[in-house]
Amino acid sequence: MTEIACNQTAGTVGTNHWSRHALVGLATTVTAAVLNSLVYFAGGAVVSYDPDFIIFQNVSPTIIFTVFPAIIATVLYGLLRRFTARPERIFMVVSAVVLLVSFIPDLTYIPTVEGASAGQTTILLLMHVVAAVVIVGMLTTLAPGTSRGRTRSVRLSS
Repeated sequence: MTEIACNQTAGTVGTNHWSRHALVGLATTVTAAVLNSLVYFAGGAVVSYDPDFIIFQNVSPTIIFTVFPAIIATVLYGLLRRFTARPERIFMVVSAVVLLVSFIPDLTYIPTVEGASAGQTTILLLMHVVAAVVIVGMLTTLAPGTSRGRTRSVRLSS
């Protein structure tokens, strides 16, 4: 039997794709921050933000609380790709758990903050979902070494 390695993307398996992973992480971070900024501004048009609600006084907290988790997710996914056999599956499970845990302060603490309203809390929850979808979607689809980009060995009988 003959074994042929079919590489579905540029590069070879085993080669460290950290620079490509970093670029995908940067694109993911920027995309998540931009989309959450759009949610912030769209939400402000739908729900009148209370000026006493410090979290929505401007878009900066939205950007900050999107950028840092995206960076952490990028590093985590890179490490999972390097050290585990099923990085996408593990990353998706961890991301789902983190998303659910991130709802806890929005549902327990945020309603007690001065100026908070149900509408503003809903916008915060939506921002968590937008960030999660973008981060998980982009990293697991575009990062080198994902299931779409792995080299597979095909055995041919002769």
